[in-house]
Amino acid sequence: MTFKQKILHHHIVMLQDKIDVYRDMISGLTEDAQNDAKGSAGDKHETALSMMHLEQEKLSAKLQEAIHLKEILTKIDVTVESEKVIMGSLVKANGLHLLVSAALPKSTIDGISVLTLSPQSPLGSQLIGKEAGAVVEVNGSKFVIEHVA
Repeated sequence: MTFKQKILHHHIVMLQDKIDVYRDMISGLTEDAQNDAKGSAGDKHETALSMMHLEQEKLSAKLQEAIHLKEILTKIDVTVESEKVIMGSLVKANGLHLLVSAALPKSTIDGISVLTLSPQSPLGSQLIGKEAGAVVEVNGSKFVIEHVA
C-alpha cells in the first residue's frame, strides 16, 4: 500500500466510524423519543421531545457532512499520477505533507504528519495546477512545492 493509499484508507475508516456513531446516536434518540411518548404528557414532555428533535437535526447534519466527505475520498483514484497538483494529489511543500482532497483533521501516518485540505481552501486553491518548484503565497506565508505525487 502506498503512502497516499494509507492516508486515504485512514481517513475513510475514520469517517466511517463517525458515520456509524452518528447513526447510533440518532437511532438512540429516536428510540428514546418513542419510549418517552408512551408515558408522558404535558409541557415537560413537549420540551423534552423538542430538545431531542433539535439534537437529532444537529446529528443528522453532521452525519450528512461525514457521508459527503467520505464520498469525496472514495472518488479519488490513487493510481493517477500527475506532475501538476490535482484533486487527490499528495504535495510536499515546506516540509509539510498535504493531501488535496477534503478538509479533515491532521493525522499521523507512518510517523509523518499529514494535513488534508480541500481544493477550495485558500492553500488548496493556490496549489491546484502548480508543479514541483512552484511557489504559492497564502496569508503572507510562502509555500515552495517540493514534490507532487
